[in-house]
Amino acid sequence: MKIYRTEHRLLVEHNNQLHALGFSFDDLVRSDDPIALVSDELNSAPVSRLPPDLLAPIGSQEVWAAGVTYFRSRSARMEESKDAGGGSFYDRVYSATRPELFFKATARRVVAPGANVRIRTDATWSVPEPELTLLLNPRGHIVGYTIGNDMSSRDIEGENPLYLPQAKVYDGSCALGPCVLLAAAPLPKSTTIQIAIMRASVSVFVGNTTLAELKRDPNELAGYLFRDNTFPDGAYLMTGTGIVPGDDFTLAHGDLIRISIDGIGTLENRVA
Repeated sequence: MKIYRTEHRLLVEHNNQLHALGFSFDDLVRSDDPIALVSDELNSAPVSRLPPDLLAPIGSQEVWAAGVTYFRSRSARMEESKDAGGGSFYDRVYSATRPELFFKATARRVVAPGANVRIRTDATWSVPEPELTLLLNPRGHIVGYTIGNDMSSRDIEGENPLYLPQAKVYDGSCALGPCVLLAAAPLPKSTTIQIAIMRASVSVFVGNTTLAELKRDPNELAGYLFRDNTFPDGAYLMTGTGIVPGDDFTLAHGDLIRISIDGIGTLENRVA
């Protein structure tokens, strides 16, 4: 089941049909059984089509993120930090028992599908980071999945790891969507994550990875997030990226970022 959020209601896509739902996104996340809650309303008359202006699939949830969970991310972080002496720092993070977790966005800061993400005005080296994103209920259980774009300023983080919040958390730095895939079972390791970046209708970067390359189990990441933290309305957790463009690439204003994950769909955003 795929859940879409619009200005006036939630919609569910099931068996190639759309149905309107009579509860809020927060109600969905707080439910003991979201799939059963949605299934109870599948007898309503089908909706003709998805509206073009979807909202981000989020209610009152915070968005958090995990870092250095793929070997490619480890290598990229070591490269960007080499002049600051931080290379071994990220190697230790990759190998440590405790994962790197950081706050990413509040709900009002999350960019919707089709809306504009941003690069920092004081950054010179910016990239999108395509990430499988977990929807967690208030008990820390995974109830769904969406696509996340963790916009990042590589030069700022590379200058000093303590600058991570500034490199990661700013207006327009987080996009989610286009929907939430409700799923009772984990996604298969063969699930593919793909990204394509277009500039003036020309492809300037493409990349892909699979969940088989994710070093940490999603449930492990969720467990660490919920240690000594409570989330009454649940939370989102980005699981890190296995796709990082080469060191000679930086985003430009007007670029179109297209991120696709098997079974979920495609999230598109343009750089403001």
